[in-house]
Amino acid sequence: MEKRAELYRGKAKSVFTTDDPDRLVLLFRNDTSAFDGERIEQLDRKGMVNNKFNAFIMQKLEDAGIPTQFEQLLGDNECLVKKLDMIPVECVVRNFAAGSLVRRLGVEEGLELTPPTFELFLKNDALHDPMVNESHAQAFGWATLDQLAEMKALTFRINDILKQLFDDAGLLLVDFKLEFGLFHGKVVLGDEFSPDGSRLWDKATRKKMDKDRFRQGLGGVIEAYEEVAQRLGVPL
Repeated sequence: MEKRAELYRGKAKSVFTTDDPDRLVLLFRNDTSAFDGERIEQLDRKGMVNNKFNAFIMQKLEDAGIPTQFEQLLGDNECLVKKLDMIPVECVVRNFAAGSLVRRLGVEEGLELTPPTFELFLKNDALHDPMVNESHAQAFGWATLDQLAEMKALTFRINDILKQLFDDAGLLLVDFKLEFGLFHGKVVLGDEFSPDGSRLWDKATRKKMDKDRFRQGLGGVIEAYEEVAQRLGVPL
């Protein structure tokens, strides 16, 4: 597989074309951003940790029957993925109250949510990823109702799989965001799953083990990521 031109450069990853029109290379960089890219820093080892963390999670999901974009690791910071037509709507599941939910609704951080909540957000940094609903997605042509239903069903299946995985590692899966795309017309999980796009707390102490350590200036960001990886058995 020949890696070719850079197709897209995001806040923390770069996407490259290959000699296969259906395959891309994802490069995980050490860039770490918060607040829609207003704050960016370089954190040593971060690209490597997130790349291998994502590969581990995606392989677990594939084994459980979830269709994903991931194909294989290519190195410490790169992986091969299917080329998807991305749906510009993020799916967010919350098992415990944290982050924007606490700010919007004034509820207590850490409140367990039964059942878990499901939300949709438009992926648009300039607009600060506003919350949207299924009617918006359909009216503006972002996704069909059938695609949205499939995305929601897959998101809840993923939540069930990962809650148990993290629970076994002594961690609470507080919330997470997912992105989906179409591969030859089929809805497929895309982008990444890492501590950058999820909230993970120690089950006993509720110590934050995710990117909130960066957002809130708590320090020890990569050390926390590596501890989560080690608990899960991710080979780094």
